Amino acid sequence: MKGINLIFPGKNDILALGKGWLAVEKPAGISVHNEPGMDICSFFRQFLQKNPVPAEEIAYSPDFGIHPVHRLDKETGGVLLLAAEKESLRNFSRQFTQRTVSKKYLAIVHGEIKAEETQVWNFPLSAGTGGRKNPAGKGRKYPAQTQFRLLRKTPHYSLIECSLLTGRRHQIRRHAKLAGHPVIGDRRYASPRSLRFLETICSFRGMGLHAMSLTLIPPGEKAPLEICSAGFPREMELLLENDKLLPRKK
Repeated sequence: MKGINLIFPGKNDILALGKGWLAVEKPAGISVHNEPGMDICSFFRQFLQKNPVPAEEIAYSPDFGIHPVHRLDKETGGVLLLAAEKESLRNFSRQFTQRTVSKKYLAIVHGEIKAEETQVWNFPLSAGTGGRKNPAGKGRKYPAQTQFRLLRKTPHYSLIECSLLTGRRHQIRRHAKLAGHPVIGDRRYASPRSLRFLETICSFRGMGLHAMSLTLIPPGEKAPLEICSAGFPREMELLLENDKLLPRKK
């Protein structure tokens, strides 16, 4: 698959593990479970069949396989939690449903996030995904809140840390669009003009959204565990660095 390391996955792609579960570093550009044989779940099933040590640590059973506890969009990389047994899947799913899991993302968005702007996006969203012209979506809207803080600014972009206070589909991407600061490289919500600029001027063809951490309680434990990504993607860092060299928009 284009853009994916041919030796993926490896031991370094496992961020944390325990009986019945593992957290992995998902590369951008790979589906979680919608492309059998070429998605994250397929890759880690194959990896565990060939590597007995991590398989024994999580008590991997081919009969149950590997299942995602939550979802990340194909274009989004970062921390992904996978279950290897039914009880772990139920335990973690319950924590996500009860909204006791803390999820943090890094996003590069268009434009300047100013200090006086509110630090919470509070735009109701439909259950569907919406689109570029109507990111809130059609039909009934449900409460949705995204907390964010500014980390860095460049002439064209802002790097923000986002925490999901609710869990609507494409929530950060839709909220960013509604706020007038769409996530860079977002082919569903950002403008075609901005996509062309990123590809032709910046040689950037991904999406500027990365899942940085999950904080939850592993099965059988009492204390929360923070699972962090291996790091900020190099291509996103290069975009911010190179943007300083581009002329500022007038």
